Amino acid sequence: MEFRPTELTEQVARTARDFANQYIRPHVMDWDESQEFPVSVFKEMGKLGLMGVLVPENYGGAGLGYFEYNAIIQEVAKVCGSIGLSLAAHNSLCTNHILSFGTEEQKNKWLPKLATAEWIGAWGLTEPNTGSDAGNMKTVAVKEGNEWILNGTKSWITHGKSGDIAVVICRTGEPRTSGNSTAFVVERGTPGFTAGKKENKLGMRASETAEMIFENCRLSDANRLGEVGDGFRQAMKILDGGRISIAALSLGIAKGAYEAAVQYSKERHQFDQPICNFQGISFKMADMATEIMASELLIWQACDLKNRGQKVTKEGAMAKYYASEVAVKTATEAVQIFGGYGYTKDFPVEKYYRDAKLCTIGEGTSEIQKLVISREVLHS
Repeated sequence: MEFRPTELTEQVARTARDFANQYIRPHVMDWDESQEFPVSVFKEMGKLGLMGVLVPENYGGAGLGYFEYNAIIQEVAKVCGSIGLSLAAHNSLCTNHILSFGTEEQKNKWLPKLATAEWIGAWGLTEPNTGSDAGNMKTVAVKEGNEWILNGTKSWITHGKSGDIAVVICRTGEPRTSGNSTAFVVERGTPGFTAGKKENKLGMRASETAEMIFENCRLSDANRLGEVGDGFRQAMKILDGGRISIAALSLGIAKGAYEAAVQYSKERHQFDQPICNFQGISFKMADMATEIMASELLIWQACDLKNRGQKVTKEGAMAKYYASEVAVKTATEAVQIFGGYGYTKDFPVEKYYRDAKLCTIGEGTSEIQKLVISREVLHS
């Protein structure tokens, strides 16, 4: 396996970096304070192919691989975790679910709109009372003739209010039985499909998180993805790849916090010298740099496996678990290095600190990642 970025990967990373610095950086704190989800920015990213990174060109996408996808999310997250999170959710969850399990007719119908950001995508698995316990979901779909009737509520959904289309996992069998759920595609405007509460979050505030509510929402059977009863298996496969994107998001946040801390430690003087000269600060930098590099290697390993079409359950969970914890630790240490200034909104590290925590929760908590890893290790 070659761990050196290719020319293509570096070119894609430069494109994402330039875009983030030009179109995102000037507005980061305004969006954070107002909790604005800047749809126009995602439309611009769509023009560059950043909203259909993994989608083949014949469906309107960029046709890139996971190394390029990882680089894009990292570069965006270094500037703003919120935009990186929404970028990841759109690409890895909604869009990739249709790409992975849709029929040719379904792919041709929905992927071009998603890949160009004409439509923003959402993905619904989590519910108010079933986070990790997805087998006990309460949102149900009942078949009536050639239609399905959906009832229930999905919570903590990225783009739950502004998304134009959603992939939704619904229970179609008895609770906690094998093969008890099915995936459906629901377009905004479908009668019975509405948005609920928008969450007021600690961090990632420019990435919209809201409820999706289904009240006798009727769908044609043509909106079903894959076989009846196959929804949970599909969701787990999507999360395997999605965890790579959250690992990349985590790494971008960690790198952003680390680079800010390094620069500040060279500029901040105490006792007539820069604080980076003090062992207490320099050793923090050593730990941060080492853990960031270890995170990157884990992510590269997962990307390589994913590109080769191999199983990535263990490696994706390892990358996500480790990188997300490193993001939290790095952001915490960055605030410490900035001291009192790090606790203010005049400097960037307080936002990295707030944003990082979500990475240990979303798309499977750190505890769930340990469960996935231990099962893979002990039963392989």
